[in-house]
Amino acid sequence: MPNFASTKLLLEVVANQKQGMPKGIYSICSANPYVIQESLRFSQDHQQWVLIESTSNQVNQDGGYTGMAPGDFAAYISDMAQKQGVSKDQILLGGDHLGPNPWKAQAADKAMEKAGVLVREYIRAGYRKIHLDTSMKCGDDAPEKPLDLAVEAKRAAELCAIAEETWLSQKDNHAPLYVIGTEVPVPGGVESDDESIQITTPQSVLESLDVYEQTFNALGLNEAWKRVIAVVVQPGVEFSQFHIHDYDPSKAAALSQCIESVPGIIFEAHSTDYQKPNALRQMVADHFAILKVGPALTLALREAVFALAHIEKELLGIQNHSKLSLIQEILDQVMVENPQHWQSYYHGKQQELAIARKYSYSDRIRYYWPDQRVSDALSILIRNLNLTIIPLVLIKQFLPNQYERIREGKIRSDPESLILDSIRLVLNDYLYACQN
Repeated sequence: MPNFASTKLLLEVVANQKQGMPKGIYSICSANPYVIQESLRFSQDHQQWVLIESTSNQVNQDGGYTGMAPGDFAAYISDMAQKQGVSKDQILLGGDHLGPNPWKAQAADKAMEKAGVLVREYIRAGYRKIHLDTSMKCGDDAPEKPLDLAVEAKRAAELCAIAEETWLSQKDNHAPLYVIGTEVPVPGGVESDDESIQITTPQSVLESLDVYEQTFNALGLNEAWKRVIAVVVQPGVEFSQFHIHDYDPSKAAALSQCIESVPGIIFEAHSTDYQKPNALRQMVADHFAILKVGPALTLALREAVFALAHIEKELLGIQNHSKLSLIQEILDQVMVENPQHWQSYYHGKQQELAIARKYSYSDRIRYYWPDQRVSDALSILIRNLNLTIIPLVLIKQFLPNQYERIREGKIRSDPESLILDSIRLVLNDYLYACQN
């Protein structure tokens, strides 16, 4: 098992929150190598730990959509850290939405059996922040009504028991910390711009905590329950293909206050991407102290790549069309040919779909960077721009934020530095939010 960081940092966040100190932590929810590389470098530069999470759809025993099992992902992060000169004890791995979701079309007993294998492999791989998510209905659950809270809690407790048994068998001092949650935003953003956002009610939170605690204790998981540090709620933040639901502290006030009387537990907020820096900072102050971010980071990557593609066309010109990467065109072609990662998220006429594929806040492009044609095109783009000197006036035109940072001597003007700095600017917002 990789020797990743202890859970001390998360426990400190909880302790600070309960003592009235608005400290938080952000979680990197991405497997993209540029995002991981810059997140590791960013944590090193600021002498901080970094929390990196993978989801059950992204990484599981069947490979997920990344093709990686939990042990593979842990080794991937370990290798990236070694290349960046970052010690593994600065990295905490988290498992997000761990439960039957990848197999929810199957009967509950079969889906939960596979979820048990999933949790066991995550713990064995060194993951120590575990979000137990059993809120979805399985194939033989009654379709006409919501999943009963008692059933949900029992399934979560059964998975927790597997996690505890696996951890104890490893003779590892770093005990897992758990996150539970019933009102979990859709991974990757909502599917429609006009969907209303229902803020979690205090009653729902307190009832869920009560039912979960009783269920855990009934299964002899009293000690594990003491390590439940957060509950996932909906504080009113979300994004869709063209719209952002901004955080409104007044609307979330009752929810924020209800957790103050609950010892040892804070809130975890998903889908915080694209919130304004001061809003993120206020969320941490309001006890939404674990901020999940993913699509905003890969969208920053996409913005930089598209800007570089425009620069490439300006420099190489139409006469050298055969030498261009044509990465924008290739990306869209690959997405049209393989629509499974975006077609249920993007809606509208053909022109609206074309714009969404390229520019949507949901950033479904992030699923297509590993495609061989896309990765080859990106390599050509970077090679083309590395073989020339990019005039600063073009960087000013297409990457104005990076232009200013080049002028200040903070970054270089090569293409990969420009890509990484675009990602870093998003990370800056989260660092600002978490260091109140």
